[in-house]
Amino acid sequence: MKKLINSVENVLSESLDGFAAAHADIVVLGDERKFVRRRTLKPGKVALVSGGGSGHEPLHAGFVGTGMLDAACPGQVFTSPTPDQMVAAVEAVDTGAGALFIVKNYEGDVMNFEMAAEMAGREVLTVVTDDDVAVEKSTWSTGRRGVAGTLVVEKVVGAAAEQDRPLADLQALGRDVNARTRSMGVALTSCTVPAAGNPTFTLAEDEMEMGVGIHGEPGRRRVRLATADAIAEEMLGAILGDLSPPAGSQCLLLVNGFGGTPSMELYLMVNAARKILAGRGLTVSRHLTGSLVTSLEMAGCSITVTILDDATRTLWDAPVHTAALRW
Repeated sequence: MKKLINSVENVLSESLDGFAAAHADIVVLGDERKFVRRRTLKPGKVALVSGGGSGHEPLHAGFVGTGMLDAACPGQVFTSPTPDQMVAAVEAVDTGAGALFIVKNYEGDVMNFEMAAEMAGREVLTVVTDDDVAVEKSTWSTGRRGVAGTLVVEKVVGAAAEQDRPLADLQALGRDVNARTRSMGVALTSCTVPAAGNPTFTLAEDEMEMGVGIHGEPGRRRVRLATADAIAEEMLGAILGDLSPPAGSQCLLLVNGFGGTPSMELYLMVNAARKILAGRGLTVSRHLTGSLVTSLEMAGCSITVTILDDATRTLWDAPVHTAALRW
C-alpha cells in the first residue's frame, strides 16, 4: 500500500487539521474534530448539516460554507459518523430556525442521523438522498444508495436556505430535487482503505465494474472494458430509463471523478454524455465536472442528471463559497 500517510490511526485527524488550516477563512474545526462548521454563521437561517464516512472528499466538509452546508460530520474512512457528532454539530450551528439533515441512504448513516435528530432537543428534519440507479430498490436492503446526487441537493437547498426559507420548505425542496436526480457509476480500478491495506476488490486489466458504489460496493455486473461512448450510453440509458424526463427538458449534467481519473478523461465523458442527452431530446443547461464525490483513489466516474426547472436553475446559479465549490 502506497499512500501519503504517517500512520493508519491518524489519517483522518491529520487530514482534518490540514483542511481546517488550509481553509481557515471559511471553516472551523469543532471540538474533538467531531464536525467542520462555517466560520461565519447567519442568524435566523436554517442550519444544514450533512456528513458520512471519510474517503469521499471533498464531500462533505468541502461543501461547508456560504450557499451550502453549515456543518459536516466526518466519520472514519467509509464509516458512518456517530450520533454525538451530529448533535454537537447542530448545537454549534443552529441559530434558532432549526436544522435540516441531508443524509445519503446508507444504513449506518440513516440510523445515526435519526438517533441524532431524536437526541438534539430542537427541531430537526431530514432529507435522505437515494439517486443511484445501479441496483433496483427492491434488491438493496435499505433502498437505493445516495451518491453524487447528494451534492446537487446540498447546493440547491443551500442556496434556498441563504434566502431564509423555513425548515419545512427546505425539506420539501430537498426531496423534490432528489426525486429529479439520478446517478450511476463505473469503476476501472478498486481503492484501498488505509486500515485494510489491500484493494477492496480486484479487476483485471480488461475489466470494469458497471454500477459501482462509492465504497466499492458491486453494481450491476462486471464487464469488459468498453469505449467512453459505450460506457456513457449504458449509464445514461439506466438513468434516463428510470427518470423518464419529457423531451425538451433542461438538465444539469454532473460528471464526477472517483479520485483517480484525470480531468481529460472526465471532460471526454462530458462530451460523450452531451451527445447522448441531445439525442434523447434533452438540453444540458448547466454543467459540473470534477472529482467531487470520490472513493479514495478509485479510477472511474459517475454521471448524474438532474432535471431543472426555472426555480432550481436559479438556485443552482446562486453564489457559493466553499473549499471545493466557488462561484
